[in-house]
Amino acid sequence: MSMVTTTDTQSPAPHVADSHDLIRVHGARVNNLKDVSIEIPKRRLTVFTGVSGSGKSSLVFGTIAAESQRLINETYSAFVQGFMPTLARPEVDVLHGLTTVITVDQQRLGADPRSTVGTATDANAMLRILFSRLGKPYIGSPQAFSFNVASIKASGALTVDRGADRTKAVKKTFTRTGGMCTRCEGRGAVSDIDLTQLYDDSKSIAEGAFTIPGWKSDSFWTVRVYAESGLLDPNKPIRKFTKKEMHDFLYREPTKVKVEGVNLTYEGLIPKIQKSMLSKDKEALQPHIRAFVERAVTFTTCPECDGTRLAEAARSSKIKKINIADACAMQISDLAEWVRGLKEPSVAPLLTALWQTLDSFVEIGLGYLSLDRPSGTLSGGEAQRVKMIRHLGSSLTDVTYVFDEPTIGLHPHDIQRMNDLLLRLRDKGNTVLVVEHKPETIAIADHVVDLGPGAGTTGGTVCFEGTVEGLRTGGTITGRHFDDRAALKETVRKPTGTLEIRGATAHNLRDVDVDIPLGVLAVVTGVAGSGKSSLVHGSIPAGEGVVSVDQGAIRGSRRSNPATYTGLLDPIRKAFAKANGVKPALFSANSEGACPTCNGAGVIYTDLAMMAGVATTCEECEGKRFEASVLDYHLGGRDISEVLAMSVTEAEEFFGAGEARTPAAHAILGRLADVGLGYLSLGQPLTTLSGGERQRLKLATHMAEKGGVYVLDEPTAGLHLADVEQLLGLLDRLVDSGKSVIVVEHHQAVMAHADWIIDLGPGAGHDGGQIVFEGTPADLVAARSTLTGEHLAAYVS
Repeated sequence: MSMVTTTDTQSPAPHVADSHDLIRVHGARVNNLKDVSIEIPKRRLTVFTGVSGSGKSSLVFGTIAAESQRLINETYSAFVQGFMPTLARPEVDVLHGLTTVITVDQQRLGADPRSTVGTATDANAMLRILFSRLGKPYIGSPQAFSFNVASIKASGALTVDRGADRTKAVKKTFTRTGGMCTRCEGRGAVSDIDLTQLYDDSKSIAEGAFTIPGWKSDSFWTVRVYAESGLLDPNKPIRKFTKKEMHDFLYREPTKVKVEGVNLTYEGLIPKIQKSMLSKDKEALQPHIRAFVERAVTFTTCPECDGTRLAEAARSSKIKKINIADACAMQISDLAEWVRGLKEPSVAPLLTALWQTLDSFVEIGLGYLSLDRPSGTLSGGEAQRVKMIRHLGSSLTDVTYVFDEPTIGLHPHDIQRMNDLLLRLRDKGNTVLVVEHKPETIAIADHVVDLGPGAGTTGGTVCFEGTVEGLRTGGTITGRHFDDRAALKETVRKPTGTLEIRGATAHNLRDVDVDIPLGVLAVVTGVAGSGKSSLVHGSIPAGEGVVSVDQGAIRGSRRSNPATYTGLLDPIRKAFAKANGVKPALFSANSEGACPTCNGAGVIYTDLAMMAGVATTCEECEGKRFEASVLDYHLGGRDISEVLAMSVTEAEEFFGAGEARTPAAHAILGRLADVGLGYLSLGQPLTTLSGGERQRLKLATHMAEKGGVYVLDEPTAGLHLADVEQLLGLLDRLVDSGKSVIVVEHHQAVMAHADWIIDLGPGAGHDGGQIVFEGTPADLVAARSTLTGEHLAAYVS
């Protein structure tokens, strides 16, 4: 009798810890989300799509990322939390299975004049340590190479209290060697005042020599103080002043003088102008004064440090004949090669870390930057990729990475590279969530969530969840437009003139001569870093009639809204005031009409120290922001709070006809509808708008300016495929109305729609900066001679 042994081939039951493979969101109501419930697979790449304003960022950033960040912050002590930004719990019923979130958004890096690409990443810190260890001659610690640290010396007596009758004086001296250039204080540039813009030196003060706006000859506080101070001869031409008179005129410190028996203060012209005009925020000045300030103040490279920001000592210490200023000025791809060539066992771990960081720059397509590039000059896409560098070599896994349109500012040629990076982050075992519009990136998703169907109040629901194939056949707006391709034009417009650029050398441009045709849609293309913005923003003569709409952020508080930003509120207030016979200030929530309890904010903020402050709707005005008596005044049957609650489309109809007809308001509303913002409500705070919405709001505002040449920097940023068609229609209308439109763009639909293309390249940084093609899109496709040509040909075929 034989024994038969059976082996149990059944696999063991899965461990309970492996069952949490989903991030579950239930009942999300942030901004315009309408009770959204979804499940997102972990360790996969999920792309969120939908028209601009449909609620993608509210779901990904405002709900998932915000709650993860808040929960992490709560693990610190109350003392530490007091120093961190406080976050409210997002409006959501249940969030399960969250992991640590790392957000990589498109906020521009701070435009502080002292911030550079090197200081914004860790590259500068590592270089400073490297030079303090290996640099010859030795000049001091890493601080001696920092242009943000000033050298100081101090000495004095220090009194130490040891209890009753036992105080002791100790003599202390303190020195610190910093690397800051003393002349420009580490800014690299010094500001100078152009005296010819302040006065005409061939005239005397009595003859009206001053050319400063607002300085009238009979003004007691300005011109007459100089004329009648007794310090200067008012009838002598300024160029004939003696050395002492000139010093008193320009630089004298405040001195009391009597003019017609009145005590006044006399002060030199330069400090007076600096206090009255130059110390104010340029954006807040009146247009004619801002123009004067731009003319009068010239920034020149600091003569002492030659723009390197560093003191003489910091520049004297070298490694292999290269000082730290030379290293920071090199293109990063070249710097990485130089660092690789340094063989020094004592700092081997530092060298490895440094070249890995520099290699990350090259790999992500930013090898054309240099470490001394001011971070405020980076585009939104470049800033986002600089932030990514920290995470590329990270050993962390099982984290959730959240990206906001990582392909913005990327040429089709570079998008492939970005896709590889996203997949690499996923393959390391991370969850990757991407908000994106470009079909090339949507195509690589493991899972797609499509929000919509519309924008603003008509959005905020999930229209589709599933695979890319399912999206294609799903019938949603994104699915229907997924395979859309703009065709090349049959005929192109003829130019009416040309804008000549000669010998352009800004940044990496190599003495470029080009004629940009006017009266047509001209598109400037090229890989990221090839010199497009340098050509368009740096070289087009900023004369009369050039209106530039860049990607800079809109500055605005939670009191600002589309109505205040576009100037729409002025005609509306005047119309209400006229209809009711009262003054316009009553209809401003920032002025006399404001609800006294909440000061016109509509909500009352309670600060809870380390916990997130709570905003509660004001009980007196019920969030309407106005005093009750103001709401008794009507225009066309509506009060001011009802008008601010209208959408642009409703308001356009309301102010277009009938009793409320206001042509000035109607014109502004028409422009907002033209750029695809018909769904925005007039009183919605600017802080709740998405990036794409802000840019289009800016475009609508600038369209009112009396310009003949419009320069647009990537107007398709943040636009859904369906909205790109509307934008092309808008560009066509601008050109047909006699304007010239110059667009810097990577989107193939805009390239195909152009009348003329100027392609820069062939590469980025010092491999770019040349014109590699000029002509019609059809010729570019036929020639396929450049990277842009190849990608455009593949797109239209």
